[in-house]
Amino acid sequence: MDKIYTDICVIGAGSGGLSVASAAAQLGLNVVLIEGHKMGGDCLNYGCIPSKALIAASKSAYALTKGDAFGIRSVSPKIEFSEVKKHISRVIKKIEPHDSVERFEKLGVKVIQNYGKFISKNEVLAGDQLIVARRFVIATGSEPLIPKIKGLDKVEYYTNKNIFKISECPKHLIVIGGGPIGIEIAQAYARLGAAVTVLDARNILDNDDPEAVRVVMAQLEKDGVKIVEHQEVTYIEKDSNNIKVITSDETIYNGSHLLIAAGREPNIKHIDLDIAGVIQSNKNIKVDAFLKTSNKRIFAIGDVTGERQFTHTAEYHAGIIIKSAAFGLKAKEKKYHIPWTTYLDPEISQVGLTEKQAFNKYGKRVTIVKVEYSNNDRAITELEPVGFVKVMVFKGRPIGATIVGKHAGELIQIWCLAISSKLKMTAISAMVSPYPTLGELNKRVSNAYLAPKVLNSPIIKRFVRIIQKL
Repeated sequence: MDKIYTDICVIGAGSGGLSVASAAAQLGLNVVLIEGHKMGGDCLNYGCIPSKALIAASKSAYALTKGDAFGIRSVSPKIEFSEVKKHISRVIKKIEPHDSVERFEKLGVKVIQNYGKFISKNEVLAGDQLIVARRFVIATGSEPLIPKIKGLDKVEYYTNKNIFKISECPKHLIVIGGGPIGIEIAQAYARLGAAVTVLDARNILDNDDPEAVRVVMAQLEKDGVKIVEHQEVTYIEKDSNNIKVITSDETIYNGSHLLIAAGREPNIKHIDLDIAGVIQSNKNIKVDAFLKTSNKRIFAIGDVTGERQFTHTAEYHAGIIIKSAAFGLKAKEKKYHIPWTTYLDPEISQVGLTEKQAFNKYGKRVTIVKVEYSNNDRAITELEPVGFVKVMVFKGRPIGATIVGKHAGELIQIWCLAISSKLKMTAISAMVSPYPTLGELNKRVSNAYLAPKVLNSPIIKRFVRIIQKL
């Protein structure tokens, strides 16, 4: 058995683990990276990248149906679904080299392509190699949560891990789960020709602003997506032609394909955390504000912590680890500035507090400012007037922003900067935006907040009158 001594051992080569390994190696630390499956993790192979490639294909198909309003004849797209699958594969292959074993070995990282498990508080066994490290980073990500539904084990079903590999468009796709993954895939397949039904025991997208969700629900209905809320799936069975999904109100939904998108759970079943002395909480790895586990040699980042399960969260966590492990700084995790986007058409983006959260925390001291896309010249020229920018303001500073509409994921970024840097609304108002752009919406929100304070101020009006007499 080979024994390897190293500064940092990273378990998991998803976005967070790769970010830690890359930065640490380039800073001169000895790094071992363990990955028993695919480099790039869920994001590259089963998540962000293939889903956005699928969404891009569906948007292209949808655009062909919208030309009449521009004076261009709309057409019904002819979709070769096998070619859509090839497009997804090409996109993954284009990005793969950036996450490859070869690239990380060139950076000086020792990559072990095997599964790792703890055999003591400071040792991990991966195949026939024993790694002894000063610090470990668990970055094994998450996997689809499979709910306990009677009959589910008797039918064929898909998750995000294999839905992108099917070579024909489903005749009728039933999606169990109305979170971001389920809803994104639902809209994409509907636009590519499938009938789609989404079933959720609660509300769809229930972490998002309800007003924003209503905007996207209207579009989903236009796309032909049937949404059933507040109905728990109680039983699933298969006959010769269909999968039958029965809900708590005894309604039967018949479909050709079934997608389970009912949440995520940490991928930590096989790494023997008990032996390492690592405590779990609600199935997730419990970490402190510095992302340390109960074993102070071991950090955990990304999805395994159960916090904001996004690729950019894992990458943010990686930066905290590097500050701590490489520079000896006591870097703390902050949570208030982590954004998210659901890549529907229109997109929904959120950073900071929602309207409800802001009122719950600060009460009537919060000011809500909202500007509609329909008041933006660029949105009008492109016939994309649906959506709004809503900002929650407390003592002159934005504490949350909700955007629903075209390119919401791009527009939210100025509010990410403002909230993380604690800028005031005056900083956004002072910005000069090029005309005509959707970005003007953000400046207009700031002006809408500041204008009443100036125009309705008796003191300012009195000062202006005095100036005019000079």
